[in-house]
Amino acid sequence: MARSKVAARKAMAMRGRRGASGRPEIVKPAKRVRPGKKDPDAPVKPQRTIENARVFDSTLVAGQDPEVVEDERTDELQWCFDRSKAPYVLITTDHKPHTASLQVAEELCVSIPNAEFFPRKSDDIKKMVPKAIERGYTCILIINEDHKMPNSLTVCHLPVGPTAVFKLTSFKMSKAIRGHGRRSHHRPEVILNRFSTRLGHQAGRILGAVFSLDPEFKGRSVVTWHNQRDFIFFRHHRYIFKNKQKVGLQELGPRFTLKLRSIQRGTFDSKFGDYEWMLKRHQMETSRTKFFL
Repeated sequence: MARSKVAARKAMAMRGRRGASGRPEIVKPAKRVRPGKKDPDAPVKPQRTIENARVFDSTLVAGQDPEVVEDERTDELQWCFDRSKAPYVLITTDHKPHTASLQVAEELCVSIPNAEFFPRKSDDIKKMVPKAIERGYTCILIINEDHKMPNSLTVCHLPVGPTAVFKLTSFKMSKAIRGHGRRSHHRPEVILNRFSTRLGHQAGRILGAVFSLDPEFKGRSVVTWHNQRDFIFFRHHRYIFKNKQKVGLQELGPRFTLKLRSIQRGTFDSKFGDYEWMLKRHQMETSRTKFFL
């Protein structure tokens, strides 16, 4: 008796109403979804991430903003971006550097074309600046350390600045990267990625001007400054054409991470410098979704 009732219900569900053609329309029973399981046909909601939940910033630059383009056309680093002069970089360290800082300096010397290392000894940076300008250097990179380990990188552009200080972390030597390749003497291509605010554009230009923006494509190498959540990742790769459709990447190294601490007008002056921007952690880093670059 029970089976006949079940069969009758199925027959009624399949019989349905008659359509315009006179033929019976088949009505499928509603899909049943088990509790705890997602319906595969339901619309997919975009996943919430820290990036797409970013607090709105009025200084975000949308596309080619005419005002920003004009500011960059007349700033102190335009000589590099219009390729009127090639960068010439001086790399030095803190007083009495330890082995780790010297290794970082050596890696940067090999990675940056037209870069030279100068042992600082007891010289003051403010006294080094005019000497470096006389010798034609366009930038000084200073590797500072704390507890025998490099912890910050100062980028001082010459002859008129600007100067930026970055926190330096996660430095990995080239030889520690699995499958790394050998770097050549060719000038690499430079990519500045995801610098989206006015401050981000300025920080990106400060880092980009360390390298020549007139690449030698024969070397097939590319340097990337990638900003993500105000952490700036440095990577150096060589691209390899496997065939007409596929391209592979081989990391050359080194790799490290920077975080902007301050930007100062002019050349290095830690006491009386005119600071355009300075990170004040307790006042500015109040939300995980607030970014400055």
